[in-house]
Amino acid sequence: MKQALIVIDVQESFRHRPYFTDAEVPQFLANVQGLINRARARDIPVVQVFHREAGGAGNPFSEASGKVRTMTGLSLSPDVIIYKEVHSALFGAATDGTPLLEWLRARGIDELLITGIRTEQCCETTTRHASDLGFQVRYVSDATLTFPMRTRAGREVSAAELRERTELVLQDRFAQVVACAATLA
Repeated sequence: MKQALIVIDVQESFRHRPYFTDAEVPQFLANVQGLINRARARDIPVVQVFHREAGGAGNPFSEASGKVRTMTGLSLSPDVIIYKEVHSALFGAATDGTPLLEWLRARGIDELLITGIRTEQCCETTTRHASDLGFQVRYVSDATLTFPMRTRAGREVSAAELRERTELVLQDRFAQVVACAATLA
């Protein structure tokens, strides 16, 4: 299988959201960096994805904010940079207009390693979309990051609970859920 490492939304924008907590950020960045380094050593393409939205400088996901850039602490020289405005990275495109899906197909890539921010949103959505398009997917759970959320009833759901739920719904349906230590070992 020809693989690509997909690094989704690891961008400074998140540090400027009210729900942001940095408790898990150092380990998350170390895990993603380790995967990037191992991918590079094996000539596996690295795809960097940024989420961006319309709006002025007050929206940290707008280009005008200056925050749609790699999160401090992560170092990568991607093979391609993709910009998206929806949850699935597979709807994104490079600055020259090449859709990510076309970029992957042109290189014969048939397995995606999914990492990034937010576990239950863009990472999970990209995983499901990729699976439906026929890709094999390895969802690297400890190389994804999320933040606590509240249910409609007001109960706080921890990042660990969100990660566990995402692993449950993806495993053996849409992806093989793996840990960094077992990925590109």
